[in-house]
Amino acid sequence: MLSHEAKQGDALLNRCSYVGRFAPSPTGPLHFGSLLTAVASYCDAKANQGQWLVRIEDTDIPRIFPNSEAHILSCIDAFQFEPDAEIIFQKDRFEIYEQVLEQLKQCNAIYACQCTRKMLGSNHIYVGTCRDLNLDFADQAIRLKVADQQICFEDRLQGLQCSNLQQDLGDFVLKRRDGIISYQLAVVVDDYLQGISHVVRGADLLDNTARQIWLGSLLDYPSLSYMHLPLAMNDQGQKLSKQNLAHALDITQAAKLLQQAILALGQATVELDQPRIMLQQAVQQWDINLIPTGLHLSGTYL
Repeated sequence: MLSHEAKQGDALLNRCSYVGRFAPSPTGPLHFGSLLTAVASYCDAKANQGQWLVRIEDTDIPRIFPNSEAHILSCIDAFQFEPDAEIIFQKDRFEIYEQVLEQLKQCNAIYACQCTRKMLGSNHIYVGTCRDLNLDFADQAIRLKVADQQICFEDRLQGLQCSNLQQDLGDFVLKRRDGIISYQLAVVVDDYLQGISHVVRGADLLDNTARQIWLGSLLDYPSLSYMHLPLAMNDQGQKLSKQNLAHALDITQAAKLLQQAILALGQATVELDQPRIMLQQAVQQWDINLIPTGLHLSGTYL
């Protein structure tokens, strides 16, 4: 388990029956796909008398897009979401992640890897080249050992999901050679420290879940409930993303965009009003059985 010092240093350790979160990365402005996740995670938490937290996942500092953190915060305000705790930023938490890496090192769960992308070539499955070399950890990537076993979980929307990490991926990176902490490590640690019980996010993150379950099990963290939402697509059949230049949310149109997001999630319509009142109505009517099934939403979005 994580050290007592790390626990006490965190702002919040929730242990109620439902704690959800919205955890955007500031690699670009929020878009309509981001809004779908925010709305679904908020409504699901509140409909279950739970808490809803916001976390800015900004460990990949070189990829932070100028002013995107400010845009995220302005969207939270404009759409009148009300987090139940102070917003945290992962870039302020590197000391905690290093503590966890040291813990994993002590139990021989990680190792240093000198392989570069050029050395690995096109092979997307890491074959454990450095696993038994006992390289010094300084200035090297750090990989987590995986086992040859099935990891399965029941997604609340997508159904039973299974993966064998050794066969599908191989040992994966927790810290890059340049010192950047991986998404996989930061999200698992912070979900634990914030007491997250339910994760609602886009289906593009579905294949990360087995990795996070495996890491959480090694750290003896509680298991989580997952729901992966179908993705909004543009008119070229691509998921809405910053890389695909999805339009930034226009906060002057918050009410209309919120209504569109609620309908895209298959929920009963809400009347145009202040976003706070619209969200209250959406929570009262929330029904995950109405969310479209599959990995993609029908129709196109900007």
